Amino acid sequence: MDIEQITPFGRAEADGSVYLRLPDGSEKLVGQYTIGTPEEGLAFFARKYLDLWVELDLTEQRIKQGKADAASAGRAVAKVREALVEPAFVGDVVALEAKLTLLDSVAEAEKEAAAERRKAERAAALEKRESIIVEAESLANSTAWKATGDRYRELLDEWKALPPAPRSVTQPLWERFSTARSAFDKARRHHFASLDAQRSEALKAKEDLVTEAEALSTSTDWNATAAAYRGLMDRWKAAPRGARPDEQRLWAKFKAAQDTFFAARTASFSERDAAQGANVKVKLELLAEAEALNVDADWKAARKALRGIQERWEAAGQVPRADREKLEARLRKVEDSIRKAQDHEHRRTDPEKSARASATVELLRANINDLEAQAAKATDPKKAADLQAAADGRRELLAAAEAALAEFQA
Repeated sequence: MDIEQITPFGRAEADGSVYLRLPDGSEKLVGQYTIGTPEEGLAFFARKYLDLWVELDLTEQRIKQGKADAASAGRAVAKVREALVEPAFVGDVVALEAKLTLLDSVAEAEKEAAAERRKAERAAALEKRESIIVEAESLANSTAWKATGDRYRELLDEWKALPPAPRSVTQPLWERFSTARSAFDKARRHHFASLDAQRSEALKAKEDLVTEAEALSTSTDWNATAAAYRGLMDRWKAAPRGARPDEQRLWAKFKAAQDTFFAARTASFSERDAAQGANVKVKLELLAEAEALNVDADWKAARKALRGIQERWEAAGQVPRADREKLEARLRKVEDSIRKAQDHEHRRTDPEKSARASATVELLRANINDLEAQAAKATDPKKAADLQAAADGRRELLAAAEAALAEFQA
């Protein structure tokens, strides 16, 4: 709608009077203009009508878009109805009243829709409150203290964010929520009180271990004290854990005592190893002498010489731990070679074993001769072949037996 569509519903005189043409054909004086032409004066009063029309139109659109409510429409309708009582504009009164009627219907429809929305919101809020309660009651026995405590705070915020409802509806639900949360809070307080007691007990146990560790830190009984520290460590690991700051502080003291002892032990061992370093040279010379023994030529002479070397070995004293096993392994190798030569001699000169070996050879030879004789007489080629194969198999056993007998006859 524009000014040209509105001005036909009025007229302006040269004396400044402006008239509104009513639906029944009569006219009504609606005001005076003081400056300009009659056309400009008429346009001024037409714009007043247009302002009323635009306000109704905008209100209708805002209601349809959900940006205004029935109360806003009511205020706009009241303003225009008041303007119609004593018109101060020029325009189509019938169209304006029709616009008012349309806005009334739109506002009424919005009022009903708003009532339905509020009803749905109350139902949704009630359903949400009930779901909050169901979750709250399911969490009452949880032992995930932090996560569950956080979740209860979130549920409380969700409850507070819901639209208000009658106390008669919300109070029983709130009491259930509060009961569940209180049960969880009570269990959590009990748990942490118990945990504090356990931590106090753990603190006392760890303090006692630190005292024992510090008392051992100056000991020079290296083996027994090292074993004692291993026992203290086992007890430390088995003891209940305390608060983290206490654990860190006490562990630092425990480790410092332990490190003091083991550093002293390492220094002592290093000093001892340095003193024993000269013994290594002596034992290396003895090893060279032992390894030069001709065991194959005369193991008895080698054994006698080794005994003298072993006596000097013991007299040489201790060597550093890092060298001990390597040196002793070389000496054991010489001892083993003499022992093997001695065992071999014993086996070779054992008459009973020699006799058994000789009897075995004779028995196998007789058995082979018998099998070959049977094979020669056999008329069945397959049987002859089987007998010959058995004889050949015995020959392998005979070769092994003859080799064993040869050792005894060497």
